[in-house]
Amino acid sequence: SNGVVLATEKKQKSILYDEQSVHKVEPITKHIGMVYSGMGPDYRVLVRRARKLAQQYFLVYQEPIPTGQLVQRVASVMQEYTQSGGVRPFGVSLLIAGWDEDRPYLFQSDPSGAYFAWKATAMGKNYVNGKTFLEKRYNEDLELEDAIHTAILTLKESFEGQMTEDNIEVGICNEAGFRRLSPTEVKDYLAAIA
Repeated sequence: SNGVVLATEKKQKSILYDEQSVHKVEPITKHIGMVYSGMGPDYRVLVRRARKLAQQYFLVYQEPIPTGQLVQRVASVMQEYTQSGGVRPFGVSLLIAGWDEDRPYLFQSDPSGAYFAWKATAMGKNYVNGKTFLEKRYNEDLELEDAIHTAILTLKESFEGQMTEDNIEVGICNEAGFRRLSPTEVKDYLAAIA
């Protein structure tokens, strides 16, 4: 395949809330992005840590951090918080997508600090349905465009209410790097699968 997709539901806290002010899909480096399930504030701490770890790696080696290395380092931070005094574990699971060595990578990291590589996966509420749906739809030759449709359809399986460009977020990672799709692009994909 020629890329990897992260798709997530964005819960709106209130109609007064500015949806564009907080994101669930976050870029960490030019070629790595991250999304979470769990506690938002904990996630923001980990996003900052991940960016710092990536910068430290770049300062030492003068090249971007490989996805696997970043995952390992973020997972180590999460693991430390399970055994240090006076702190609690991070209440988040992460999906980290990256592109290096001319191929896409997808990793999941748990609050325990355990991490796994996946070809496709789902997490959070209704993850069992999501995984079952992906098992039926996934194949090795899935192109990025089809993967975006599949990711949105997987979300749709257990989505409550109307899916719009304001309440879902999609990030894509390919040779060109990682980026979050604009609401307009998401709207077009939603129209295509309707």
